[in-house]
Amino acid sequence: MSYETLQTQLNQGIALIWLNRPAVRNAMNDTVIAELTDAFERAGEDDEVRAIVLAGQGSAFCAGGDLEWMKRARQFTPEENRADAAKLARLLRTIHEHPKPVVARVHGPAFAGGLGLVAACDIAVASSDAKFCLSEVKLGLIPAMISPYVIRAMGEAMARRYFLTAEVFEAAEAYRIGLVQEICVPEELDGTVNALLGHLVQGGPAALGETKRLIREVAGRPIDDALAADTAARIAAVRASDEGQEGIAAFFEKRRPSWVPKQP
Repeated sequence: MSYETLQTQLNQGIALIWLNRPAVRNAMNDTVIAELTDAFERAGEDDEVRAIVLAGQGSAFCAGGDLEWMKRARQFTPEENRADAAKLARLLRTIHEHPKPVVARVHGPAFAGGLGLVAACDIAVASSDAKFCLSEVKLGLIPAMISPYVIRAMGEAMARRYFLTAEVFEAAEAYRIGLVQEICVPEELDGTVNALLGHLVQGGPAALGETKRLIREVAGRPIDDALAADTAARIAAVRASDEGQEGIAAFFEKRRPSWVPKQP
């Protein structure tokens, strides 16, 4: 599939989705949002895709909203504003609930909506030169659509600080507060991402998707009889599945499960 604002490729089961507007530091507009949504939906339907990497070409991961798009939005009617906002909300949910693991490869600025993209991914790896900012209040706006993902990633207390102050913070701080899970020097960014991908492709494709759903649906629930019954039903269904049976058989037969890529 050819896109105006993205570059995509599939390499050994890994779908690489590159934001490709380096002249504007990969700022988001309505076209970027629509194309990202399409790219993620297509990757979800492609059995060859085992995991996804979201990255940015040029000097930035994503510097937030495109200025020309923001100018046009000033003329939107209330109905048009709601429809426009709903498209970003759909993209973020598509990433967050994606059946495949999604890794953010972050370098340079990840501001506003760009930070929201990072938070919606399963795992974020940041170069030590990455910078983060929730800048909305400085424009008289609020980080509405990205808030569920950012608050879950960094916690309510840190979200209060960075939503309200709109400070720029460094990769080390993003790591400390849980927004990113790995930081490395710029020269090791791809190697660090690739090491994580090597682990991800060892997991059963269906099991990875069910594990993502498990986390979403168990987090925050009280530990009670209903949760115990729910989790018991989940593991019973997975054990009986073809993938579960293959994984257990491979373990006892001391061989690789069928889904694990062969060594080159």
